[in-house]
Amino acid sequence: MASSTSIFTSCLLSPRSTATSQSRSPHLYLSSPSLSSSFLTSSPLQPMLYKSKFSKRPRFSAAFNIRASAETKKVLIINTNSGGHAVIGFYFAKELLASGHDVTVLTVGEEGSDKMKKTPFTRFSELTSNGGKTVWGDPKEVGKLLEGASFDVVLDNNGKDLDAVKPVADWAKSANVSQFLFISSAGIYKPTDELPHVEGDAVKESAGHVVVEKYIESLSFASWASFRPQYMIGSGNNKDCEEWFFDRIVRNRPVPIPGSGMQLTNISHVRDLSSMLTHAVTQPEKSNGQLFNCVSDQAVTFNGLVKLCAQAAGKEANVVYYDPKEAGVDAKKAFPFRNMHFYAEPRAAKEILGWKSTTNLPEDLKERFAEYLSIGRDKKEMKFEIDDKILESLKVPLSV
Repeated sequence: MASSTSIFTSCLLSPRSTATSQSRSPHLYLSSPSLSSSFLTSSPLQPMLYKSKFSKRPRFSAAFNIRASAETKKVLIINTNSGGHAVIGFYFAKELLASGHDVTVLTVGEEGSDKMKKTPFTRFSELTSNGGKTVWGDPKEVGKLLEGASFDVVLDNNGKDLDAVKPVADWAKSANVSQFLFISSAGIYKPTDELPHVEGDAVKESAGHVVVEKYIESLSFASWASFRPQYMIGSGNNKDCEEWFFDRIVRNRPVPIPGSGMQLTNISHVRDLSSMLTHAVTQPEKSNGQLFNCVSDQAVTFNGLVKLCAQAAGKEANVVYYDPKEAGVDAKKAFPFRNMHFYAEPRAAKEILGWKSTTNLPEDLKERFAEYLSIGRDKKEMKFEIDDKILESLKVPLSV
């Protein structure tokens, strides 16, 4: 694999025309993500991102604007206490409250636990100060925890398998909840050479999220929908994504990328995920029975992401490429993204709900880097043991 290089390459795809959510045409055929070193050392490209043919990206504000809602609804959010998905429930709750809805957030676990010392939980006062309610406990006991309360909409942003979701879904059905929403995962799609993944593509039937989606459908709610997110960024996220790159760039360390760096992926700002969920709440008839890829309408290569992170940090990045097998490392532990083309498109949300993405990686990463500095992570003592093993295999000097 190529040695250390400061050349960054990105990929710009041709715009796709729209089609129904079950259609696979048009599509892009992609070969192996590993490209020749001669390609990697060709003229550098700007870190351009794939955008659909839809009109200019709407402007956005980091704050949610208070606006009147045609129908006020009582919404319950079952929120996970770990991983990157917790921030989805937080943003969703903020947006609903800003629209005048009644919101309760039930977070897994205990309020006094160590997990609650991390974001977004440390920012729950932003919910309660705007009328939101926060509760902690076991979602399987939701009926007891919220005895006497009634809800129009329930979002399960916690369970990954039927064991976890079934008690919540069964309770919601018995409590006459009219709309049930579920946070699934774009990871359930089967690998394919025809990208991007669109709603209706083949999925791994044994995956826990797939089993849950089928069970929710069988309960015959007046309205139900499933949302399949991919990677996300945004203030309050407690799972490393862009931070992985910042950690190396600010310390002038090489950034080890598996393969060629031309692998396509999708990274969305969490406000996009929140707004898509809100569109479903306000349009229960249209969203009923739908599967939505809960992602932005852009793709970016690993190389492009490195360059965008470096630009946000105002520094140069030194990229090295490696083969995980030759380096003797587990790619899943060495790198925060799947070492393959993994890119979904939000076709259904655009066509059915009229949703639009506002993710703007160059600007969003600047916001994230400012927060990275504000918490002092750039000064934090860190070990890079897996990186060092990779660099040693490439005979790249370990001194920084």
